[in-house]
Amino acid sequence: MKSVAVSIDVPQTPEQVYDFLDVMAHHERFTNHYLTDWRYSGPGRGVGSCATVTAALGGSRTEVTIEVVEAEAPRRIVERNVSAGGRRLAHGTYVIEPLPGGGSRVSFRYAWERAPFADRLLAPAVRATMRRANRTVMQRLAAELARQATAGGC
Repeated sequence: MKSVAVSIDVPQTPEQVYDFLDVMAHHERFTNHYLTDWRYSGPGRGVGSCATVTAALGGSRTEVTIEVVEAEAPRRIVERNVSAGGRRLAHGTYVIEPLPGGGSRVSFRYAWERAPFADRLLAPAVRATMRRANRTVMQRLAAELARQATAGGC
């Protein structure tokens, strides 16, 4: 299946964005509109940081394990997502780039490596649903980053 990509520009520096995204527990704040029941394992941040969540999208619910498998401060974080009893394997990649006038562009790409037959059959609808959910994620991430800046830190 083709990947889905979204991005948003924020006034925070790449270092500030990375420091926020590097903490797995922070992700609950901006994804809890469709990812619930967060349970954490491993370190709180960095490679090996892990969460198991319930994803509710497109009328279905499934358990998803999210694990950080690569981290390159302050530029990139890669998460491996396993769900559907192992039949769905995907990677979510955050890329943080400085903007010429200050601030950062935060991009997120969700790429399937393996998907159940139903996902492949309904690929356009699945991708549209993921794109919509992840656009909301980016808007909520920007709001959380602004809230953090106002509060004075992570």
